[in-house]
Amino acid sequence: MADLKELVLLSFRKETLKKIIFSRPVGNSPEKISARLCAHRGQKFLSAEYSLPGNTVSQKNLREGEIGSFIDENSESYKQINLLTTLGDAELKIGKKGAVLLGADKLYRKLTDKNVRPAFESAIESLEKEKKRMLRGDEPFLISLGISDKSGRVHDKRQAKFRQINKFLEYVDEVYGELPEESELNVYDLCCGKSYLSFAVYHYLTVIKGRRVNMLGIDLKRDVMEFCGKKASELGFSGMRFITDDINNTPKDVVPDMVISLHACDVATDIVLDSAVRLGAKVILSTPCCHRELSSKISTPALSFVTKYPKLRRSLCDSLTDALRLERLAAFGYEVSATELVDPEDTPKNTLLRAIKRKSKNESLAEEYAKLLDFLLGDSAKDYIGKI
Repeated sequence: MADLKELVLLSFRKETLKKIIFSRPVGNSPEKISARLCAHRGQKFLSAEYSLPGNTVSQKNLREGEIGSFIDENSESYKQINLLTTLGDAELKIGKKGAVLLGADKLYRKLTDKNVRPAFESAIESLEKEKKRMLRGDEPFLISLGISDKSGRVHDKRQAKFRQINKFLEYVDEVYGELPEESELNVYDLCCGKSYLSFAVYHYLTVIKGRRVNMLGIDLKRDVMEFCGKKASELGFSGMRFITDDINNTPKDVVPDMVISLHACDVATDIVLDSAVRLGAKVILSTPCCHRELSSKISTPALSFVTKYPKLRRSLCDSLTDALRLERLAAFGYEVSATELVDPEDTPKNTLLRAIKRKSKNESLAEEYAKLLDFLLGDSAKDYIGKI
């Protein structure tokens, strides 16, 4: 283990380390730990990901002085550790007869060769080079919302949220050309919750694009809306306002250019989409959350070979629910698509529904949508429509 630790530290300093992987766990340890060499603002560190139950991931960034302790803490919890570098690999296996370290001598000779120079480009996964993100991390709204610290460094536990926000802004950037070119932009965030996306989209449109924006966030949680309103005021986001209300009561005096929504629960997403359609929104970007309603009502004999298994039933209904949502939007004249918002390891709720208004209502598509509901729900179709 001491030899492996030395190899890891050498490869870290020489910037040849690609990844170190802990596998074959003992007891209740995470299924796998994978750490890769990264750099941010000129500082090197290991970015470690812990694969946890429920398809979730925890992350932790490690500076050089923390690497030794990191290896010591996890060495007894795994039977296999693999070190991958640009100069070769080493593997530690722990069996009944003890530990065996393979490839160490050859790798050590290469790492200590005076002619070997740091291989920054080939080994370090620079966060800036990995993805040209919309946000750096030091934006005032990210610091105010607790995504980053005062120095602009994204907190380890908020890395997934930071990636989610950036990815969402990439999709906003893609549809930006669909928005009016000169007038003030009206953007609604329905079921906005803590409004991370509201603040991010407002920043993107006002700071990056230089537009005047009227941003409205609506949610039923009064304390959260008061919190968001206070943050907007502190940040000087004068075009943002938040109201406590049911989204069915969204003001109709203005036609929103874009409606956004993140993880509105179950039929709340359907209500968001229906509200956006009724308001005449040009662009809709929505990431659904859970999909319980259809799963509790589906009654299609032709699909019983799937629906009789609870897990498969839920998975099927997740996809069917989002497909029905897109079909409904298409019937109202929207060009629709579904895409992945973030890596599934960050969150399983990662489907983004995108809709852009192109035409008026298509009656034939509306009839097809009604037939799909009848096929999937039978007599429950009317009840389902009533709820959404």
